[in-house]
Amino acid sequence: QVQLVESGGGLVQPGGSLRLSCVASGFTFSSYSMSWYRQAPGKERERVARISSVGTTIYDFDSVKGRFTISRDNAKNTVYLQMNSLKPEDTAVYYCRAGIGAWGQGTQVTVSS
Repeated sequence: QVQLVESGGGLVQPGGSLRLSCVASGFTFSSYSMSWYRQAPGKERERVARISSVGTTIYDFDSVKGRFTISRDNAKNTVYLQMNSLKPEDTAVYYCRAGIGAWGQGTQVTVSS
């Protein structure tokens, strides 16, 4: 059974940092790309970043380039999203998605003073 479990969200002040984690199970993690998506209230879910099975990264928005870093640890079946210099517009539910098509349950990130 494929399972993705996110953690690391929370409430943070503007300019702060969070590191999201997504632990995968039920498939050969090292063989698949992994992505982080986010969905803000009233908006569609959008991809933020992707990392290939061999570690090639893509960031989908200029607004996160230089602030967000996606990485993976295949030994731990885990993908991370390091988020620095957070802004209120980063507030959303963040989801990880495996290249196999599975989604996690999401973790809330709220950036507010």
